[in-house]
Amino acid sequence: QVQLQESGPDLVKPSQTLSLTCSVSSGSIGNSYYYWSWIRQPPGKGLEWMGAVGYRGSTYYSPSLKSHISISRDTSKNQFSLQLPSVTPEDAAVDYCAIAPCWGRGTLVTVSS
Repeated sequence: QVQLQESGPDLVKPSQTLSLTCSVSSGSIGNSYYYWSWIRQPPGKGLEWMGAVGYRGSTYYSPSLKSHISISRDTSKNQFSLQLPSVTPEDAAVDYCAIAPCWGRGTLVTVSS
């Protein structure tokens, strides 16, 4: 079964860029016909799909985030990453990387000065 582990800062200041990485084991992001996703859950709210990177490197983004989100992959490290610039307190959330039906444990990101 594929295992995923998110990593990145716990605290980001407003207007800074949030950068998260998902490390994948027991599965290859370059050789699998899957879409590797980032999903977040703000405090007290539901899950929000943010975007995904496909097995050929193609990217797909939520319309609400498309203007400033970026997802990329590094097949040599078997990782995929998320960058969200100019964060605001509304971007605080537990962020998950996932490839259905497997999810990482999630990482809590706080946005505060």
